[in-house]
Amino acid sequence: MRRWSAGDESARDRLVPLVYDGLRQLAHRRLGGAPESSLDTTELVHEAYLRLVDARRVELPDRANFLALASEVMRNLLVDRARARLAAKRGGGVRPLELGDYEWVADENLEAIADLDDALKRLASLKPRHGQLLQHRYFGGLTLEESATATGVSLATAKRELRLARAWLARELNGERFA
Repeated sequence: MRRWSAGDESARDRLVPLVYDGLRQLAHRRLGGAPESSLDTTELVHEAYLRLVDARRVELPDRANFLALASEVMRNLLVDRARARLAAKRGGGVRPLELGDYEWVADENLEAIADLDDALKRLASLKPRHGQLLQHRYFGGLTLEESATATGVSLATAKRELRLARAWLARELNGERFA
């Protein structure tokens, strides 16, 4: 990871196959194996890989930071896909999004995914680290320990801030906007 961060593209090419299974597990958990999803695990991993290899000189001191970057890439892919499908679909029968740690990215949640992304952007403008922690958990499936490492805080701080961020997000998604 340090070699890739320093600009060694051959290190990147050796790294990604080593973490491919981890990326695949993250993608599978995000998609939940939902047959109605317009994006399958392999497609999400391949799209994420293509975006990761296009990244120029990234700062990746450890595995947690790599997973954090992967979570951001997966978030962008999923949100882009959701917005594109929602634009084509607009309306009818969209269910509210149940945010758990797994299995929430499916076609019936397209509008909710777009709303989640908008809310995360608002949170990131107010509290960037809180937004990162939610992104790591919901889009990347990182553990609290990995999120704490990636954001450079203690585990206790990550837990506390994630709890606050989840509360903020719940209120925001229910239309109770914070000032």
